Amino acid sequence: MSLIDFSASGLSIVPAAVALGLAIITRRVLLSLGIGIILGALLLADFSVLSSATYIYSTVQGVIIEDGGINTWNMSIVAFLLLLGMMTAVLTLSGGTRAFANWAMNHIKNKRSASLLAAFLGVFIFIDDYFNSLAVGSISRPVTDRYKVSRAKLAYILDSTAAPMCILMPVSSWGAYIMTIIGGILVSHGMTEYSALGAYVALIPMNFYAVFTLLLVFAVIVFKLDIGLMKKHEIKAEQHTDLDDKNHVDLQDELGIKESTRGKVGDLVYPIVSLILATVFFMVYTGNLALSADGKAFSVLGAFENTDVGTSLVYGGLVGLGFALLTVLKQKQPLSLIKFALWVGAKSMFGAIVILFFAWSIGSVIGDMNTGVYLSSLVQGNINLHWLPVILFVLSGAMAFSTGTSWGTFGIMLPIAGDMAAASDLAMMLPMLSAVLAGSVFGDHCSPISDTTILSSTGARCEHIIHVSTQLPYALSMAFVSVVGFVVIGFTGSTVTSLIAASLAFVLVILAMKAISKRES
Repeated sequence: MSLIDFSASGLSIVPAAVALGLAIITRRVLLSLGIGIILGALLLADFSVLSSATYIYSTVQGVIIEDGGINTWNMSIVAFLLLLGMMTAVLTLSGGTRAFANWAMNHIKNKRSASLLAAFLGVFIFIDDYFNSLAVGSISRPVTDRYKVSRAKLAYILDSTAAPMCILMPVSSWGAYIMTIIGGILVSHGMTEYSALGAYVALIPMNFYAVFTLLLVFAVIVFKLDIGLMKKHEIKAEQHTDLDDKNHVDLQDELGIKESTRGKVGDLVYPIVSLILATVFFMVYTGNLALSADGKAFSVLGAFENTDVGTSLVYGGLVGLGFALLTVLKQKQPLSLIKFALWVGAKSMFGAIVILFFAWSIGSVIGDMNTGVYLSSLVQGNINLHWLPVILFVLSGAMAFSTGTSWGTFGIMLPIAGDMAAASDLAMMLPMLSAVLAGSVFGDHCSPISDTTILSSTGARCEHIIHVSTQLPYALSMAFVSVVGFVVIGFTGSTVTSLIAASLAFVLVILAMKAISKRES
């Protein structure tokens, strides 16, 4: 069916704006996304009810089927979620989570240390943001629950260490993807003095949002910078009064699985470590297969650049689940209990999977509405060169927020930024590319329809809208710091000067948060 072209119309942002606005106002994510999907279908089909219904059917079908076969990326993520849910339940049955929490009682002495554990794990597990949020959530949640850290705080820690850390590391799924785009841009504009990896490393200190978001996580934990709704949820967690909204509840109560008293710390650690190592191995393995198919020699960076992340996650999940099952079989747990744990674990992920299906569907609608194309057209025209980095940061943030995807925003905005820099001043190429990277992560961070945001709330077992609303003030404050950095780099062209300016803005934000937190106490 032919669709109306909204690439030059402000109407292209309407479905996304309605879905996002309703999600924030009503706190009912599925209803809001559903209305956005229906509204987009009606607009694209010129308000023909039959054509709109046909379009919605084909869009939902496209989430599962692509080019006549299974949509391997989407279905791999669904399979990994189910595997991780089952693994978490089996680890609970084995008593490994209880043993790890008991061990933590002797080594982690307070709430701050429990939060720092989650933050450090988020920094060290940087291979992939999906894997980061879910795996770190599984490891940290028993400890943060024991020390009454709210699920909202845990979700914030997961989300604010996952994507920011992945985008700063060349050896990650994000780094590999971004380098492929940047490499093409540099070649097309004759910037041969930089390799793709060299340019990527040079972009790291200019990615103000990722750098200062990571620093803020540790500042929030160390200085107890709980503000707004986050403060309320932390107080409820301390008083243990948020059981009613399921924002803070022990895994045993949450899953309804009786934990073994024979569990050991290794019963949790070994399956998790095997999951991590197996995922990394399969990422390198699948990447090497792709290199071999193209007749290229093996290299670690090349393997990560060509890896099949979805397949690697599934294989890693199977290995992790296998190790977890070995633990309960070694304990001679009844098969009926193991089957029950597997079912309960899979079922615990159904809510997140449904939200993801709706998010993927509205993502397709937004793509057909040409929302990204319209927003990118706003930067064309007579704009002062010095303001381009900060404008690209804001526009990329708006695009990622409205589309729910940072990777999609990279694909659209990085080439545009490269063309604009080439047409004005090649010296501004890297600052403008970094502005797109930073803005994309910022917008994705704030978006209720972002899959990374959804998976962070899933990893923490936190209600999705609670996570979005509690994280927003922190994300906006780091956006302010980033704006200062990109304004300065636009006018000076100096990375050092802009970092100093952004650092001063960061200190001011910390002082302001401290004052707000004290006033709200």
